Amino acid sequence: MDRTYRVVNRIFATLFAAMGYRFDVRGIEHIPATGAGVLAGNHIGFLDFTFIGYAARERDRLVRFMAKRSVFEARLAGWFMRKMRHIPVDRRQGWRAYRQGLRLIDEGELVGVFPEATISRSWLLKPFKRGAAGLAVSRQVPLVPVVVWGGHRIYTVDGHRSLRRRVPITVSIGEPLIPGEGESIDELSARLHIAMEGLLDEAIGTYPATPRNDSDRWWMPHDRGGTAPDRETAAILDREAVARIGDTFE
Repeated sequence: MDRTYRVVNRIFATLFAAMGYRFDVRGIEHIPATGAGVLAGNHIGFLDFTFIGYAARERDRLVRFMAKRSVFEARLAGWFMRKMRHIPVDRRQGWRAYRQGLRLIDEGELVGVFPEATISRSWLLKPFKRGAAGLAVSRQVPLVPVVVWGGHRIYTVDGHRSLRRRVPITVSIGEPLIPGEGESIDELSARLHIAMEGLLDEAIGTYPATPRNDSDRWWMPHDRGGTAPDRETAAILDREAVARIGDTFE
């Protein structure tokens, strides 16, 4: 079962090894070994879901990610995404993805969600959509915070891509958040944001690489000496990008 997903995992693992990417996976024990749950990840690059999925292999879990609809419309990539039971998201009909996520949770699956919805150009957390917390509250399953750091140096928005070898990639997984009795979606989402802020701050602070020169400071947040835009400026850039690409998202 899930043969296609496992083959794709092996392919990515081989590619990552060939590129010499140096993974530092922290807190892998927090991913449930069995049963349903929601993994909520930050979004800084196009390969975030592959890095989180790569980490989850250590627990022998396959994560069904919510991803933009346009990926599913590509002939080859779409076929693989559907075979791996990932979830297409259409901005105009988000309820369809939400309903599919609930069905997968009811089947005991792990559903991966990026609550920021689009890539953060500041590399810091944006305000969250309610979907991740909503799934967890609706089915009373663990909500697991996850952050990736370093992966944006490989492939992200605004033309940033690199074939540089041996890039360090941190994947940090926090303790599962269990929805409390009577806890609202917004309350759980706020707890998630706090947990992910802490994980991201630690991941950035302990990352084993620094920019090589001034032109390489683009991948560091503005408050860490980088040239990434601050949150307010990044929010404007994000809105402009969404306006350009219509109902798809990064």
